[in-house]
Amino acid sequence: MDLLEDKATGALAGAAVGDSLGGAAEGNTPEAIQERYSGFIEGIVPPFFDDWRNARPISPFHKGDGHITDDTLMTNALVEVYDGLRDHLDAYAIAERLVPLLIGERRWIPELETEAILLQRLFLAEKWLVARLHYGHVDPREAGVGNIVNCGATMYMAPVGIANAGSPLAAYAEAIDVAGAHQSSYGREAAGVYAACVAEAMRPGASVASVVEVALSLAKDGTRDAIDAVVNAASALAGTSDWRGSLAGIRAAVEPFDTVGPNYRAPARDARIPSRTKSIEELPVALGMLVLAGGDYSETVLGSVNYGRDSDSIAVMGGSIAGALGGRAAVPDAWVEQIGASSRLDLDATGPVMASVAREVWAKDRARFEQRAHAFDELVGAGVGVGAE
Repeated sequence: MDLLEDKATGALAGAAVGDSLGGAAEGNTPEAIQERYSGFIEGIVPPFFDDWRNARPISPFHKGDGHITDDTLMTNALVEVYDGLRDHLDAYAIAERLVPLLIGERRWIPELETEAILLQRLFLAEKWLVARLHYGHVDPREAGVGNIVNCGATMYMAPVGIANAGSPLAAYAEAIDVAGAHQSSYGREAAGVYAACVAEAMRPGASVASVVEVALSLAKDGTRDAIDAVVNAASALAGTSDWRGSLAGIRAAVEPFDTVGPNYRAPARDARIPSRTKSIEELPVALGMLVLAGGDYSETVLGSVNYGRDSDSIAVMGGSIAGALGGRAAVPDAWVEQIGASSRLDLDATGPVMASVAREVWAKDRARFEQRAHAFDELVGAGVGVGAE
């Protein structure tokens, strides 16, 4: 396994583990999590609700017990799209290649404990893709307009970062294009910034500091402000505590930019609407946990999980970045093996696929660049007649 494959596997296995660990806690406060589990979550735990089938009729999913959620299902579907196209993606690829995967074949869905099409597990913001693109025939570049603004498009953008390994700017641009089919406003912006963070984490020699620098250099509007506020708070808190003593401080830092409000299960009346001053909560918090943990994979993920609220997506983002920084060895084997068995999924399988795709993408990019360089050299090299009197 070369470094590219190692980092890609660390990123995607790391995302899936974070997704699974965070799923059990999703939607709850840190206090409720600690009461339910008699302390902090330190690994794989059972569902928050014993009667999970009936506790939340709108979301009767078997979270916990090592089950991956829709974050990983969507991430793996995007890997399949890359594997089929073997090149950069755009919004049209989402319409033409991803949407058919969501409705075209049955596969094992751990949270449903049955085989089903992916659409039947997706939540409303992701079902939007099928409604708009398959049934509405909307221009893919604009299909995300009108959807609720949340982390739905961001949560599965790690493969975009891997396809553009070492080039955060290219990852940002590609993810912004891809996410246009799904989201608008700060939901789309976060997708671009997250992909850029993964692309930077894939670079040899990358660090927590360089990932944060990339995020701040590319993020716009409220997304940048939120990342800056949370990272600064995390840096200050890191001097006195780890995530166990910092959950309230991280929440306080992101709260001015979060539209959902204090009760995650009862969003505010102006929640999740487009804005230039707001941000999704998940990406800034994930970066804050990465800073608090100094890039350590397990601590980044556990901090994200115990934060609660949208804990699975936060842990996906923090886990993928930490996994890319540290490689596959950073992700505990015990978690990978148990979650893989419980979810009937090989968590190490998608990394090599994306590494292979990234190699082909880079070869095509190099050829395209050389073609442009040749054309540009002809434009400026000969200078025939230019400036002549």
